Amino acid sequence: MDNINYGLTIKRLLSYFKYYKFRTALVLILVLVSSAVSVASAAFLRLLIDDFIVPLLGDQHPVFDALLRALIILAMIYAAGVISTFVSKRLMITISQQIMKRIRDRLFEHMQKLPIKYFDRKANGDIMSHYTNDVDTLNMMLTDGLPQLLSTVVTVIVVLGTMLYLDVPLTIVVVLGALVMLWVTKKVGTKATEHFFRQQESIGVVDGYIEEIIHGQKVVQVFSREQHATAQFARLNDELFDHSATANKYSNILMPINANLATLIYVLVAIAGGAMAISGWNAGLTVGSIAAFLSLSRNFTMPIAEISSQVSMFVVALAGAQRIFNLMDEQPEADQGRVTLEKKADQSGWVWKLEDGAAVTLRGKVEFRGVCFTYDGKKQVLQDITLYALPGQKLAFVGATGAGKTTVANLLNRFYDITEGEIIYDGINIQRIQKADLRRSLGIVLQDTHLFSGTVADNIRYGRLEASEEEVLQAARLSYASSFIERLPEGYNTWLDGSGNGLSQGQSQLLAIARAAIANPPVMILDEATSSIDTRTEALVQKGMDNLMHGRTVFVIAHRLSTVRNSDAIMVMEHGHIKERGDHNQLLAAKGTYYQLYTGAFEWD
Repeated sequence: MDNINYGLTIKRLLSYFKYYKFRTALVLILVLVSSAVSVASAAFLRLLIDDFIVPLLGDQHPVFDALLRALIILAMIYAAGVISTFVSKRLMITISQQIMKRIRDRLFEHMQKLPIKYFDRKANGDIMSHYTNDVDTLNMMLTDGLPQLLSTVVTVIVVLGTMLYLDVPLTIVVVLGALVMLWVTKKVGTKATEHFFRQQESIGVVDGYIEEIIHGQKVVQVFSREQHATAQFARLNDELFDHSATANKYSNILMPINANLATLIYVLVAIAGGAMAISGWNAGLTVGSIAAFLSLSRNFTMPIAEISSQVSMFVVALAGAQRIFNLMDEQPEADQGRVTLEKKADQSGWVWKLEDGAAVTLRGKVEFRGVCFTYDGKKQVLQDITLYALPGQKLAFVGATGAGKTTVANLLNRFYDITEGEIIYDGINIQRIQKADLRRSLGIVLQDTHLFSGTVADNIRYGRLEASEEEVLQAARLSYASSFIERLPEGYNTWLDGSGNGLSQGQSQLLAIARAAIANPPVMILDEATSSIDTRTEALVQKGMDNLMHGRTVFVIAHRLSTVRNSDAIMVMEHGHIKERGDHNQLLAAKGTYYQLYTGAFEWD
């Protein structure tokens, strides 16, 4: 973050304005009009004083008609400036909000393409801060800071040209003073920059910690770790405070310093102009010229002072923009697969459409051939895994935590790609299958059931969005979820929040089974699906899973051996190897690890 490329970040931000070319051009024109008005009003002040006010001073019977007309013209000039400023700001607000919407859309769309490993290494709160804090700071800059910057640049250029036309020596005085202001802004602003970057990073860390504690609040209270959590938060919050306080300290002193420098420049121009006029060194200087020049010098220096006070906004926004672009630049999930999944012509099933146009019936035969895998490139998680599952067979994986059971499911889904070996699905290497189609052919029920905000029916239909109401009812009956759903206040129309409040763990698990059932995949993965529910509820969930598994190839990952006894084959895994394999009776007869586990003579670490 410290090595932010200002030019590239600004260029990428400005590229979003290409979608709103006409309105952006209109904003630029209106800003130019507004700046021209400020210059014209100052130049008109010279005419007003020299041609209308000064002549009236020596007139015993002054006539104010001409002066009144001049004042009306001046009022009209100011009115044009007010109107152009108002319209330009309204347009800029609309453009900035549309840009923010486009950025959020792209950010979310890109996030859906990222591999699972990205989310494994990133805190949810830190990812959320991209959508909230980073986008909000960027929105502030586009809505307030950028129009001010445009106005400043245009005003400074126009005013500089006008001052050079009026008087070159006094212009030099103003420019030298402005250069001092810019030097101060650079020196102080640079010191603020690093801490604003660190502030954005600290906000992401704090958001991540808050999100973590919210999700684990029950655990915090069960173990009476409230004080520990508070102390940890205080430490992270202190870091955020230190960076924010230091950054804002440097940022906030800029405006007073530059405002005083602008006043000093104003005084120097008045003294220098008066001295030149009195001494006769510059005979062209009149009272009106000096008054106009003083107004122009104020128009030249004050925008610089105002922009310097917004350095914090620009730096924070650029830091936020860099974080957003860093997420957008994350490498999306690679997919070189060409094999697709398509419905049969008679709609009776599915086929794999190969690269050469040939079709292979989707049956659910899975083979692992010498599969090895490592998450970090160092420690082998799976080593030389070889197995096969024929269509309709049920394979179970048992073993200690960290033995590699869930990794098998992750590799079959291609959440991660294998290091060595092959995984063959219906005779096709899964590397050749498009990931979306591969995952569409697989169903999965996890230990940690995630429900989405919506009705019960919506959560079941998530497995296949186009499913009819009758299909939702059938999936619920198949999974034994219909009995408890019908007892809910509004049945299938009962609203659930994302945490599934109001439902037990077993009820949530039954909904997850119904969600998998409605997808009707040929291959099912049950990853510790009954490990966190009681024995009585497990029996009901087991019935639902038995219905779900009927006629499908099934991979069961379990700690409880009661859930795997009727498997066609059981794999006992240890340190990434398959130590034993066979059905329930064969493994008992072998009197190995599985026998010891089943009889209670041995327990997993």
